[in-house]
Amino acid sequence: MLTKDRDDASPHDIAAEPRPQAQGKAEGGRLAVTLSGNWTTRTISGVDRDMRALEEQAGVRTVVLDLSGIGDMDTAGAWVIKRLAVAQGRKGATIELTGEREAFDVLLAAVEDAALQEVPPAEARAFGIVPFLEAIGRSVVNAWGEFLLAMHILGATLSGSKRRRGRRINLAPLTTQIDRMGIGAIPVVVLMSTIVGAIVAQQGAFQLRYFGAEIFVVDLVGILVLREMGVLLTAIMIAGRSGSAITAEIGSMKMREEVDALTVIGLNPIGVLVFPRLVALAIIMPLLTIIANIAAIAGAMAIAWVYSGITPDAFFDRMTAAIDESSLLSGLFKAPIMGLIIGLIASVEGMKVGGSAESLGRQVTSSVVKSIFVVIVVDGLFAIFYAAIDF
Repeated sequence: MLTKDRDDASPHDIAAEPRPQAQGKAEGGRLAVTLSGNWTTRTISGVDRDMRALEEQAGVRTVVLDLSGIGDMDTAGAWVIKRLAVAQGRKGATIELTGEREAFDVLLAAVEDAALQEVPPAEARAFGIVPFLEAIGRSVVNAWGEFLLAMHILGATLSGSKRRRGRRINLAPLTTQIDRMGIGAIPVVVLMSTIVGAIVAQQGAFQLRYFGAEIFVVDLVGILVLREMGVLLTAIMIAGRSGSAITAEIGSMKMREEVDALTVIGLNPIGVLVFPRLVALAIIMPLLTIIANIAAIAGAMAIAWVYSGITPDAFFDRMTAAIDESSLLSGLFKAPIMGLIIGLIASVEGMKVGGSAESLGRQVTSSVVKSIFVVIVVDGLFAIFYAAIDF
C-alpha cells in the first residue's frame, strides 16, 4: 500500500508502527531475503545497516526478495530495496521478486533510475612530471576557452545593445548601474586610497630621512599614485565589490532560468544584462580613479605635513615640478580598459553558474580572484608599454 508521511505524527504513533526487518539466508549461492514490517521514511533507518550488509554479500548467484510480509511502503523503502537489487545485480546475481503487489511494482519502478546512479570513486591524485604538465595544459586550454567566451560576450554585447524601437542605449539600466557600482563605491575607494597614500608617504619619508631628501617623498607619492597605485587600487576595489555582484546577479538569474526566459521573449540576454554593466564600468572607472588619486594625495599631504613638516604649499609646488600630463593620463588611459576586463570576467563567470548554490559561490570566488589577477597583469603590461614608448 502506498503511504503518505504525516508531519504531525506523534512519537507514540511512530513507535507503534511495525518496524521493517530484513532476514537473509545464504545457501549454495542463493540468497533468500525475507522482508517484513512497514518500509516508510519514518522507519527505514532501522534496517539500513542490515540491507547494506546484504549488499556486500559475496558469492551470490541468485537473490530472492520476498515482499509478502511488507505492510506499507513509500519511495524511501522502495529505494532501499532497489538499492540491494542493483548492488547484487552489478555483481552478476539474478534478482527474483516474490509476494510483490501492484503498488510495490510502481514504487520500485519509480526509484529505479535513482538506484542505478553510482557515485564514482574519488580518483587518487597523481604526482610527477606528467601530471604536472597535464595540469598546465588543461589550464591553458581552459584559459583559451574562457577568452573565447569573453570575446563572444563582448561581441554579443555590442550587437545586442541596439533596441528594436530605434534607441541604441536604454539609459535607465545604465544610470542604475552607474549609481550602484560608481557612486556606491566612492566611500570605500576614498577610505582605502587615503590610508594607502598616507602609508606610502610615511614609509617614503622614513627611508629618505637618512639621506636628507624627505622632500622627494612628494615625487614618490605623485608619480606612484597617478601612474599606478590610484587606478590599481580602484580596479581591485571594483573587482571585489562590483565584479562579485555582477557574477552573483547573472548567476542567480541563470539558476532561476530567467536568462532563458529573456531569450524566449525575443531579447538578447547578453545585451540586456551585460551591456549596461560594461558601459557603466567603463564610465565610472576613470571617474573613480580621479577620486582615488585625490584621496591618496590628500592622505600623503597630511602625513608629510605632520611627519616631515612639509607644508601643503611646498607639497603642491614640488608636485607640479615633479609630474606632468603624462603621469596623470597614463593612469586614466588604463582605467576604462580595466573596467571592461572586470565586467567581462564577471559576466563569463556568471554565465558559467550551474544549478546549485555551490556553483554560484564557486564562480563568484573565481570571478574576484581572476579579476584581481588579470588587472594586476594588465597594469604591469601597461607599465612596460609606457616605458617602451617613453610615455
